[in-house]
Amino acid sequence: MEPLKARRIYLLLRDRIVAGDLPPGGRLPGEPALAAEHAVSRVTVRRALDLLEKEGLVQRKPGSGTFVHDSRSVRPIVADLSNVLSHLIDMGRSTDVKLLSFGYVAPPEAIGESLGLKPGERVQRSVRVRLIDGEPFSYLTTHVPEWLGLTYSEAELAARPLLELIERSGVTTERATQAINATLAGPEAAAALDLEIGSPLLTLTRIVYEPSGRGVEHLHALYRPDRYSFHMDLVRIGDDGERRWSPAQGWPRAATKAKTEKNKPGEKPTRTPRAIKQRS
Repeated sequence: MEPLKARRIYLLLRDRIVAGDLPPGGRLPGEPALAAEHAVSRVTVRRALDLLEKEGLVQRKPGSGTFVHDSRSVRPIVADLSNVLSHLIDMGRSTDVKLLSFGYVAPPEAIGESLGLKPGERVQRSVRVRLIDGEPFSYLTTHVPEWLGLTYSEAELAARPLLELIERSGVTTERATQAINATLAGPEAAAALDLEIGSPLLTLTRIVYEPSGRGVEHLHALYRPDRYSFHMDLVRIGDDGERRWSPAQGWPRAATKAKTEKNKPGEKPTRTPRAIKQRS
């Protein structure tokens, strides 16, 4: 029961930190106070604080107490759902990547069908981790038809965005379909994203097509929700009585403010996640 109690306190404190109720630099109540507040032992409180410290949310200062870590040093990635393809290339240029695997395999049946492959056709499969400010935020598994994968090398994939390499081959990417869900981190993803097994993740499956309708990339992505969010601008359209929300293509956004004031040269500023992070 004690591990469950520790995780419950960890989640409660984590939610308060992420929501801003406990601001960066703020001091957490001492272990005796937290133990009394939650009716648990100090050992249980210490375990909860260990989890927060491991996640980089708090810092312990001997003799002073436990303080909320200023996580603004890690800028969140905010994905623009209304401009998917350009965002993919921009993100690839403004983040770092670690290539974990690269090879040619027979695809799972569902992936082969989504790409429009014939029986026996192989795919180039890769697994990558993307990092922002040195911290991992996404675990990406991609499948690309073999004829297209042969146009770039393993070294190139480790250094350049996949979509850029695809378009360099002469393929025109016209549209994409995607589905967004939630899942729990398995052992491999948890290790790559520096999380505990079973941690909540955002999951996205995207298929990119060329004008003929042939699939050129199948992406399955897992994201840390504290470092990645989805954003979409909406406008009201339609006649009175039938008005509805619709994606705003190219909508001129209000000024955005990143969690840090500095952005890399040529990098778009990121928006500080709000309470609704689609996350909406």
